[in-house]
Amino acid sequence: MSAARHLYVHLPFCAHRCGYCDFVTAVGRLDQHEAYVDALLAELELGRNLLVAAPETVFLGGGTPTFTQPRALERLLRELPQGEEVTVEANPETVNQELARLLRSLGVNRVSLGVQSFRPHLLNVLERVAGPDTVRRAFYHLRDAGFDNISFDLIYGIPGQSTSDLEADLGEAIELDPEHLSCYELEAKPGTRFTHAHGVELAEQAEAMEEYFELVVERLKSAGYRWYETANFCRLPDGDDPRDLRSRHNLGYWLGRDYLGLGIGAVSTIRGRRWRNTPRLGTYMRSLEHGEPPAREVELLSGDVVRRERLMLGLRLDEPLSLTGIADAVDPAALSRLRRLGLVAEEQEGFEADTLSLTARGRLLGGGVTADLLA
Repeated sequence: MSAARHLYVHLPFCAHRCGYCDFVTAVGRLDQHEAYVDALLAELELGRNLLVAAPETVFLGGGTPTFTQPRALERLLRELPQGEEVTVEANPETVNQELARLLRSLGVNRVSLGVQSFRPHLLNVLERVAGPDTVRRAFYHLRDAGFDNISFDLIYGIPGQSTSDLEADLGEAIELDPEHLSCYELEAKPGTRFTHAHGVELAEQAEAMEEYFELVVERLKSAGYRWYETANFCRLPDGDDPRDLRSRHNLGYWLGRDYLGLGIGAVSTIRGRRWRNTPRLGTYMRSLEHGEPPAREVELLSGDVVRRERLMLGLRLDEPLSLTGIADAVDPAALSRLRRLGLVAEEQEGFEADTLSLTARGRLLGGGVTADLLA
């Protein structure tokens, strides 16, 4: 049976937990970083048969992977299999000249920088440590170290954010000219301290999200970025740089490929099964200390689930989605209605559609259109 070509590694440690964050994180724990890396490598060893020897992509996410103690991070990167695309997420305040050079020397060739905003008052709302100057310094440290594939994460819909704030954020990002941008709508989960503190403002911002989204798409496309996925943009190839700069790791998810996840809270989807590791740091580490896999929630994926996920994720992309093997997931009546409304487009041979895609207008409406299409 085939093995996964994509590896995700979760490094949960952060200096501070932001109020809107609902990822699996652990604040501080400096004395546990080395032992956690031991556990990650033990989990990898137990799952060697699930991963190809030379993965297409390796992605270190978090948490704040670059908050991990440098010696532990270096050991991890040395012992992980080398991927064709190796991405590390980084918060700007953790990136100095030494770290940038270390990452590059260890085979990392892509960095995703958690910028979120360049506006100080919005960074305060988000409880982010790095200011605009820190972001710029981190970016130039990465450039000086030889990184030619840098992604920025930006957030819109922040309480107190105006349209002019968002325009300024996009302008400052474009001026730095990263190869890739991920622009996300702020999603604060119910019950977090962030929703308690900013609930009214979040409700007000919800009404402006469509306008913000359209602004992001228009501004980045006009600056020469390809809107290749709902929230993701990359530089278009040209004579000076002909590379395809889409995130190959995330494309693996959107194209429905198998992937192996290591670490607390990490998800794996392999051979029709999906499992999620325990989010509890102590439980995870104790199991692997004893040579046992961590506690997991396991789900068997039915053919119907696989087809529906393939449709939902595939339609996030700007390329036509092949309907081979998943046509049963599409509601014919909804497809006909949405086609008349100019929200979906088909290419077909004979009487049956061969591919399906959302039109530009359909992509702006996004998930609602896709939900209507599901049988």
